[in-house]
Amino acid sequence: MLILFVILYLCGTLALGFWAGRRVHNVADFALAGRNLPLFLATSATFATWFGTETVMGASSEFAQHGLLGVIEDPFGAALCLVLVGVFVAKPLYKLQLITFSDYFRIRFGKSAEVMGAVFMVPSYFGWVAAQFLAIGILLNQLIPALPMMAGLWIGAALVIGYTYVGGMWAISITDFVQTVVIIGGLLLVAIFMASQVPPGEVVAAQPEGFFQFFPERGWMSWVHYIAAWMTIGLGSVPQQDVFQRVMAAKNEKTAIRSTFLAAGMYLTVAALPLFIGLAAKVLHPDLMDDDVQDLIPNMVFQYSNLPIQVLFFGALISAILSTASGAVLAPATVVGENLIKPLYGQLSDAAQLKILRISVVGVALASAAMASFRGNIYELVGESSALSLVSLFVPLLGGLYWKRASTAGCVASMTVGMAAWLVAMWMDTEFPPMLIGFGASILAMLVGSLMEFPRRKRAESEAT
Repeated sequence: MLILFVILYLCGTLALGFWAGRRVHNVADFALAGRNLPLFLATSATFATWFGTETVMGASSEFAQHGLLGVIEDPFGAALCLVLVGVFVAKPLYKLQLITFSDYFRIRFGKSAEVMGAVFMVPSYFGWVAAQFLAIGILLNQLIPALPMMAGLWIGAALVIGYTYVGGMWAISITDFVQTVVIIGGLLLVAIFMASQVPPGEVVAAQPEGFFQFFPERGWMSWVHYIAAWMTIGLGSVPQQDVFQRVMAAKNEKTAIRSTFLAAGMYLTVAALPLFIGLAAKVLHPDLMDDDVQDLIPNMVFQYSNLPIQVLFFGALISAILSTASGAVLAPATVVGENLIKPLYGQLSDAAQLKILRISVVGVALASAAMASFRGNIYELVGESSALSLVSLFVPLLGGLYWKRASTAGCVASMTVGMAAWLVAMWMDTEFPPMLIGFGASILAMLVGSLMEFPRRKRAESEAT
């Protein structure tokens, strides 16, 4: 019965995506839903894109093992990111009416910055999408043991490719709204069920001392790692195309800003549900901690709950995975199509551009599914993808928006030096977080590159006048 429900739900999602595809007539419809999303759709799309498998399965397992300090990166850092986007990014970028972040780099810093920004941005999504496909494979393998995890992974990838290819942002936004309702309702009822099995007070009392500690122990290195956890997604995902697309898809500037704040509040609130469910599962069924911990909640629901609870939970989990995967596929595909492939062909018709975007969707999804086949930890895949954009794109974005002296030389230097420093630190396996080394190098390169170019630019301007 549960398997039948899963099949029907997947088919329903695909059908809804194809129905939404009837609204797609041009590139703006496909990439930005025609810039016509009302507040409830813009909010649910942003929330559902962020609320994925790393929150339900990854963060809950980290919380059960390492306590509150283990989940600073997600959900706390993720909610911080949405707030920062609403405060610093949404308003100035919405006014420009762009399709991608790389379009902004082209306008502010030139063609070289556009291409470099796109080259650095696209790979940052592969780990995130791979995490969603990996979760689909794990889930289908649990529901249908005869189905290998790799087969389930590729089935999920095919489903996401299907409705994203046809409906683009319209399909994602409409399915995200339905999936948001299922996520909240399903997780809330499962949490109530768990609370009836073991009172929340007993769950809290069963944890070791320091489990709910929000700040690290004394010592500068512990604080360094703590700050890095906040920054990984909190700052690293600010210059990401998926959030940007939802900002630009809103029907007006006020809706764009409000939707990020509402999504941040929803994310932090709803994310508490899987954390509690995972902790209650740890108390009720400690034997499950001996297995792969990221499967803690699915194993608990599958082995110890009744059919209605299973239907509610797996409906919520499938919704979380599909909503995140589809948005995370469309984002880099849009950058590939608009900023890397389209310029190679000069003037193209809107139909040709739309075809390029759809082909890019397939390419990104296939590359991510291949990556998922070789990696096994959901939480790490997501963290790595955010760190990559932090060390290369965050500083050029904020510098371009809020520092008048930021120049093309500073932007290019910031991207390349930050990325190089991060990779070297990763290779050397430094005790100091490599991400912070790359971030610091990116800031320094932006300052040095821009300040060195500023006198030359002023002389050129004065000579021109």
